[in-house]
Amino acid sequence: MTSRKVVELFYDVVSPYSWLGFEVMCRYRNVWNIDLKLRPAFLGGIMHGAGNKPPGLVPNKFSYMTKDLHRLANYFDVPLHPPSDPFEVMFQKGSLSAMRFVTAVQQIEKGGDKQVEQVSRELWRRIWSEDKDITQPESLSEAAKKAGLTDSEIEEVLKLCISQEVKDKLKHTTQEALNYGAFGFPMLICHIDGKPEMFFGSDRFELMANCIGKKWLGPKPDSSASKL
Repeated sequence: MTSRKVVELFYDVVSPYSWLGFEVMCRYRNVWNIDLKLRPAFLGGIMHGAGNKPPGLVPNKFSYMTKDLHRLANYFDVPLHPPSDPFEVMFQKGSLSAMRFVTAVQQIEKGGDKQVEQVSRELWRRIWSEDKDITQPESLSEAAKKAGLTDSEIEEVLKLCISQEVKDKLKHTTQEALNYGAFGFPMLICHIDGKPEMFFGSDRFELMANCIGKKWLGPKPDSSASKL
């Protein structure tokens, strides 16, 4: 029996393009029969480490991105609506506390990544659909509650996310992404015949499918595979 191909998805909930890539990969996880590994990381660390400049800081790119996200939201059927002040959300508030929170959820979860998936989705929804905060403990708790975590689990995660252990884990994952060559998110690493192949962005799925010997069936291969 052929073993399932491993695909790592590095992402940050501050990135709307990461949300698109995340939902598509969750939809295709079973369709392609891949071992999808969710790798929450810190986009701010990636941009700094790679010497990259966010598209939101380039006026023409920012203008294009606003229109592009509207088209992509419709195409991928993801409820993405830019917040009233994207600059504040992405560059002033940022996502460090949120990504530490997701990392802490991953730390306590046993037997899979369903909680990580659901919490990540709720955090994306707060920023990119509901124009809500993701920096304060009460905001993180609300997202976790909607994702199905119990009160005791949320309390444990809130304590864990400020620990040195979780801070170091997030730094390590971010550095792993940089070591693969990351310069932004989403970043997908497909392990093919023992060799990592990197794909950046939310518009490389057809090429990625070809590389792993699968078929791209559009943005919604099975509408029941991932319910938003």
